[in-house]
Amino acid sequence: MRTGLAVLALIGAPLAAPDPAQAQDATPCDYELVVLGAGQDAGAPQIGHADDTGPRLLPSSLALIDRSEGKRYLFDASPAITEQLAMLDGIEPPREGLGVDGVFLTHAHIGHYLGLAYFGREAAGASGVPVFAMPRMIEFLAANGPWSQLVELENISLDALNDRTPRMLPGGLAVTPFAVPHRDEFSETVGLVIHHPDVGSALYLPDIDYWPEEGESNLLLSLLSRVDHVFIDATFWDDNELPGRDMSEIPHPRVTDTMDLLADLPAEARARVHFIHYNHTNPIRDPASAESAEVEARGFSVARRGDRFCL
Repeated sequence: MRTGLAVLALIGAPLAAPDPAQAQDATPCDYELVVLGAGQDAGAPQIGHADDTGPRLLPSSLALIDRSEGKRYLFDASPAITEQLAMLDGIEPPREGLGVDGVFLTHAHIGHYLGLAYFGREAAGASGVPVFAMPRMIEFLAANGPWSQLVELENISLDALNDRTPRMLPGGLAVTPFAVPHRDEFSETVGLVIHHPDVGSALYLPDIDYWPEEGESNLLLSLLSRVDHVFIDATFWDDNELPGRDMSEIPHPRVTDTMDLLADLPAEARARVHFIHYNHTNPIRDPASAESAEVEARGFSVARRGDRFCL
């Protein structure tokens, strides 16, 4: 892996630690991140678990509101996009139509791109929604139905990203993808760094198999030194979560291991970390659980649907 240090060079010098006062309930800022969902791809209750009485989860997705340019961007298009866009509309109504000025995709697993279907003729009948993705993902969407129909009918417009190359957006925003190790049956998998040189930055990385080493440092440690808000893979709490399953076959970083990796960082650095993309079996799904309390006690946070942060 050659990703982390290159991304750091692209996003510049270390940035100030985020001010907790910038989070929810703050005066609306020019660039605001909204957590539209924080669950694993299938959300909760999951199929086959209709008796699940735990907190409801929508699949992971972020929105970025750019009030200076009057634009709204999505990071991943989940199967719950209808409800998620409705929530976003309640925070910042669209100026016209759907008000989706771009969708950035991380990879081709169900929770991260199936929502594109709702831009099609059976639903929104959208016109030219920009969809940014890596080359294999672009090829997959263009060559396979029903996604190819969205392209043919110009409901969406595909725009290829390049690894470690910033995609510039109006008003000075940039989004930089960087490849990470994950199951890549149909596409690459990337994390996305959202950056504005005069405002701040965020990392959205909902899926990864392990934290790679980058030169003399770990990828996550390297990124944490430069990014204000970090939304990272929290699929499983630990290796005891799925009785009867060999969890070595599902190699997401465990929340406990990630916290151990970052335990020696200063409090202001740990406060940048927001765990996202947690499975329906993960106890941090419940804000009242002992595990959620442990995350907070160790200086981290669990992303929850509806959380809002200034970039």
